[in-house]
Order: sequence, then C-alpha cells, then structure tokens
Amino acid sequence: MTLRDHLYELKHRLGLALLALVVGAILGFLWFEWRVGPIPSLSNLLMDPYCALQAGTERFEPNAGKCQLLQTKPFEAFLIRFKVGLAAGAVLTSPFWLYQIWAFITPGLYDNERKFTRIFVFLASFLFVTGAVLAYYVVPKGLSVLVSFGGEAFVTALAANDYISFVLVMLMIFGVSFELPLLITMLNRIGVLPYRNLKNWRRGIIFALFVFAAVATPGTDPIGMLALAVSMTLLFELATQLARIHDRKAARQAVAEGWGDAEDYDLKPEDLEDKPGKKKADSAPSGLDDVT
Repeated sequence: MTLRDHLYELKHRLGLALLALVVGAILGFLWFEWRVGPIPSLSNLLMDPYCALQAGTERFEPNAGKCQLLQTKPFEAFLIRFKVGLAAGAVLTSPFWLYQIWAFITPGLYDNERKFTRIFVFLASFLFVTGAVLAYYVVPKGLSVLVSFGGEAFVTALAANDYISFVLVMLMIFGVSFELPLLITMLNRIGVLPYRNLKNWRRGIIFALFVFAAVATPGTDPIGMLALAVSMTLLFELATQLARIHDRKAARQAVAEGWGDAEDYDLKPEDLEDKPGKKKADSAPSGLDDVT
C-alpha cells in the first residue's frame, strides 16, 4: 500500500471507531434511565454505593424513602448523564473499536505477532473489567469510611457531579492499574525487563505500588488504597513469576544452542537435567572443535 492508501485506511478505521463510540454513547445515555431486562439502569448501579449509607445519620434524605443526589446547576444532570453514557458506551463498544485499531496494524504483522495481538486485546479487556468490578465493590466501603470522619456533627449530602466523578475515577484507576501484569509481561518478552531486575527491584517496586495507590485513590480513602495496593502487589508477583518461567526457558534454549553455559544464565545444573536440547548443548563444544 502507498502512503496515501495507508492514510485512507487510517481515516476509514478511525471513522468506524468514532461511529461505534457515538452509538455506544447514545445507548449508554438511554441506559442511564432505563432498565435492560434484569439489568438495572446505570443510575441505579452508580447510586447503590451512596444509597448503602444509612439514611438520616450518614446520608441526607430530603424525601423519605428516596435516595437522591443534589443537582447544584440547571444543566448538571444532563452533563452527568452524557458523561456516564459516554463512558459506558466506550466500554460496551470496546471490542468493535479495538478491532478497528487491530485491523489497521495487523497487515504489518507476522502471523505469530497477530496471534499475540489477539491475546493482548483479550487480556487487556479482561483485566480492565476485573479491576473496575473490584472498584465497584470497594467504593461503598471506602465511602462509608470517608463520611464517618465527621461523626454525628455532619450528614452527607453529595452533589451529583462530585459523587459520579468519584465513582468513575475509582473505576478508571482500578481498571488501568490492573493492566500492570500485562505491561510487565510484554516488557519481559521483548527483553527490556528481565526477571533478574524484577527480583532485585521487588521491594522498591512494591513500596512504589503502595505509594501510587495512596496518591491515586481520590479522597484519601484507606479502604480503596489498601485494596488497590494489595491487588497490584499480587498481580506484580504473578507477572514476576511468569517472567521467571519465561527467562528460565529462554536460558535453557540458549545453553542448548551453545550460547554460553549454565553459570552465564544463573542456571543450576539440575535445571538442565532431562530437558529437551541438553544433548545438543553437550555436543556443541565438539562441533566447535571440528570447525576449528
């Protein structure tokens, strides 16, 4: 393809992706108020953590039996509904617009790289959704702790924009943070972040994860901070072990092909026992002698 063809292809793919986002935003805007079968509306889903607060003591309830947020500006409800609908639409249509991005770059990839890209897209989506779901269950606990600091001297009456922004930020932070093991695994696969470095930097990285969780979680929420920090630490350990397995396998293959010995790759002698390619590694010196 010529440069012009590539630009037309990019324009076409971006147009389809943008169209998917617009359609998703419209669906999310409608879903905000309407139920979809057994699935509650978006407004109910977002309001559940706030409504879980005890009415009267923790949460201000101007109309008895109704859980409502405060609208402090005339146009605030529409803007919030649009923002929530856009976010929900982007998630709902993510397989389609992610496919458009993948379809644009895939002609320049080898077959094995295309397979890896599919796995990457699937895992990235799965990890993001997992993090967002965890945040949804953490928000009520964190919110209860935050509003309890004032004791009986305060009652919570949250403005709609502040509360919705708090929930969306929590979902986004948890979702993006859960991409950490995928990022580490990718860097390890291309040789930028070997297991040896991860092992040496483990304590510093874990400390940095806790600092990041403390800074990233809005409102100095201790429950959310601990949940995010512990989750990221566990995911980091998982990625570290995957890196260890990958690097050990690569080291065995290098030794088997005659690229050094076990000591060069921090391998123990038993790591090479009964492994495919050991015979080839043992015969490599004789081959070199013959060439000499």
